[in-house]
Parts: sequence; C-alpha cells; structure tokens
Amino acid sequence: MSRDARGASSRRAFLASVGGTAAASLAATAGCLGRGGSTPTVSVLAAGSLQRALTTEFEAPEGTRFEVEAHGSARVARMVADGQRNPDIVALADPTLFDAPLSVPWYATFANNALVVAYNPQTDGGTRVAEAASWPDALLDDAVSLGRTDPDLDPLGYRTRFALALAADYYDRPALADDLLRRDQIYPETQLLAQFDAGGVDAAFVYRSMAVERGYPSLELPAAINLSDPEHASAYETASYTLPDGVTVRGGPIRYAATRRTDTAAAKSVFEALVGTAGDFLEPSGFTVRESHPHYFGDVPPTA
Repeated sequence: MSRDARGASSRRAFLASVGGTAAASLAATAGCLGRGGSTPTVSVLAAGSLQRALTTEFEAPEGTRFEVEAHGSARVARMVADGQRNPDIVALADPTLFDAPLSVPWYATFANNALVVAYNPQTDGGTRVAEAASWPDALLDDAVSLGRTDPDLDPLGYRTRFALALAADYYDRPALADDLLRRDQIYPETQLLAQFDAGGVDAAFVYRSMAVERGYPSLELPAAINLSDPEHASAYETASYTLPDGVTVRGGPIRYAATRRTDTAAAKSVFEALVGTAGDFLEPSGFTVRESHPHYFGDVPPTA
C-alpha cells in the first residue's frame, strides 16, 4: 500500500481517541505494570537523540508498557542487522539506514532536526564561542575544547562531518575539517552533553533538540550547512561518509524514521502513537514536526 493512501490526518484523528500515560523515566520503562505482569511490553530500540523525549515526554497508549534502549543510530541498525537485538520497533535518526545495513519492507518518517553548535556559558571556552565573530574561528581556538560523536556509530557524528564539508565551501576554508577534528573529541551520543555538566567540553556539534532538552545555548548554523532545509537537499548530497561495513551515507535534510517489526496489537498501538503524535512530544524538545508527517515509504501493511 502506498504512503499517499495513508494520510497523516486520518492517523491523527485515530490517535486522538487513544488514551495514554506519560513515560516517566527509562528505569520505569515508560508504563504501568498490570496485575500479575499481564500488561504487554513493547520494546523500542531508538536513536540516542530520541532517548530523553521517549522516556520523559512520550505518551503511550493506555494498557501498554514499553521499554526503550538507545544508542547511536548506525549502531542500532547494526545491532538489529547482526541479530544482537530483536525489538518490536526501531526508530532511527537517518532513514537511509533502513536500506543498509538493515533491509526493511517499510518505514515512516515522523520528525526533522537541525545541527547547531551548543556551548557551555559557564566556562571560559564556552564564553569565547559565544563572543566570537565566527564559529569556525571559535572552535579552532586552542582554548576551546570541542565535543562530537563517532561518525562510525551514529548519524550525528557523520552529519557533523557533512556540515564541516559544506562549511568548507561556504566559508572558503578547504582545510576546516582537517584543522578542527581529532579523535579525542569523540563521545557517545547519549553522553555528549553530559560532558558540559562535567566541564569536559566547552562546545559541541549537536542536534538542536539536544541543546533545547539540556537548556544549553547554541549557535545556529546557516541553512546551507545545518542539514535542516529541503531547499538545500541537492547541496547536502555532495557530502558523504563511508561506514566501517562499507555502506556509504550521503548528506540530506535530517529526518527521523521508524518501523514496526512485530504484529501484536500492543506494538501497533505504540507505533501509531509514536509516529502519529510526534509533534506533541518532540516539538517542545526542539525537533521539527511538519504537518505532512508521518510519511510512509515502501510496502506498508494495511494495519501499519
């Protein structure tokens, strides 16, 4: 069934009738246990940048219990492809990973994001970033410690490299990435901004949502660089990165997507709530959820 036949408005109308209870924390596994443990549990393996919203803001349908495990999306895709995990739902920060290393029959995109440079206003280096005339000069300052994520493990990492490749052309600084990037800057996506709290880094390339969720100020990058604007899609595609398994990913507007891998009623209900109410729990965290979401791609089952 084509995605055009599955309009977002009808899904939102359906989901408006579905009750929910807020997910309080990862440890609480986002739901209430029924008597005797009879409440069905839905497992969600998700992008690290979705973790906080899923575990604190997402409202799951009443009568369901869901468990969230989060990592970088490239790692998530590889874990499922290699059989290390068998989740009911997979939610990634880059839908191209559903084609390789995964190969799924269908998925739905449900949100967008942008790259920013977050900084810690409590450190001298962070103050330098805030006051600098240009962010490239600020990040190249030896007194500023930079954080980023691993491009081999998650899209934020390789999108950081995409942004720097685009910035090299935008600012006519061809050696920008080589001058800026070092291996000791890399942290897991789920821990990157915790380094701000610990004073480990002064600035970091992050998704806008990550800065909003943590309450850190950030520098907005031009639309030609920040991977948020569909009008710049063809320019974004000029940037690429090859993952360790040989899969080459290309730049493009940042999109989040999910697929459902099991046909239980509980999994269907949680999936519908996740993609259909994304605006309710993601927009307050700095994500963009367009009216046209969700978009369905592939051989979508009638009860997706």
